[in-house]
Amino acid sequence: MGGALSLTLVALAYPSMLGVNNVSSDGSRVIAQTQWGPLTESDRDFVVKVRAAGLWEYPVGQMAVKKGTTKAVVTAGRHLIDGHAALDISCRRIAPLLNITLPNLASPQQQGFVNTLSADTGKQFDSDMANILRVTHGSIFNTIAKIRSTTKNTLVRELANQANSTVLDHITVMEQTGLVNFDQVLFQQTTPPKLPATDLTPPPPPAGQPEVVLTPPPNPTSTPITVNGAPGQDPTPAPSPTVG
Repeated sequence: MGGALSLTLVALAYPSMLGVNNVSSDGSRVIAQTQWGPLTESDRDFVVKVRAAGLWEYPVGQMAVKKGTTKAVVTAGRHLIDGHAALDISCRRIAPLLNITLPNLASPQQQGFVNTLSADTGKQFDSDMANILRVTHGSIFNTIAKIRSTTKNTLVRELANQANSTVLDHITVMEQTGLVNFDQVLFQQTTPPKLPATDLTPPPPPAGQPEVVLTPPPNPTSTPITVNGAPGQDPTPAPSPTVG
C-alpha cells in the first residue's frame, strides 16, 4: 500500500490548503469593512478554500458510497457528502453578504485527485481515498484554527467553527477505515513541494453561470450556520457534481 500511495500523492503533488493561494503575502490586510466586522484577505481566502474543498470531496464521497468495499469506507463517504453539503450552504449564505465570488470548480490539483479516484477500483480505491483525504484534512486543520483565533469577522468565525467540527469528523472516519498510512501521511503534510499557483487555484465562474449546489442527503446530520438567527433563502441550485 505504501508504494502505491506514494506514487499517487507524488504524481498529484501536495494537497495544499484546499487548493487556493492567498491574494497577497499579507493575509491580514483588510479588504472590506462589513457589518459583521472587517474582512481580511485571509478571511476571504478561507471562504473560497472551504467552497473548493466541497467541490471535489463531495463527489469523492459519492464515489466511496458506490465503490467502497468496506462498511467503514462507505461510512466515510457518507460523512463527506453530509459535511460538505452543510458547509456549502454556509459558504453560499455568507459569500454574497461579504462580496466574495465562489468558484464552481475545484482547482486543477483537486480535480486531479477526483480523476485518480475515479479510475481506482476495489481495495486500491479504498486505500487511496482514505490516505488522500486524510492528508488534505490534516493539512487544513491548523489553518482553520488560525482563522478561528484571528478573524474579527463573525460570519467567517462561524464558518471556521463549522469547518473545524467537520474536518475533525472527516479525519476521524478516514482513520476508522484502518487504511491510513500515518508515516506517509505525516510526511506529505510536513514536506510540501512547491506548486505553481495555477495548479492550486480554482477557476472563477463564467459570468451568469448558475451557482453549483452540493445537495444535502435525505437525512442530514450536519447543520449550516445561520445569519442573524435566520437560515435565509438559498438560490436556485445548479446540479451538484456527480460521479457517473
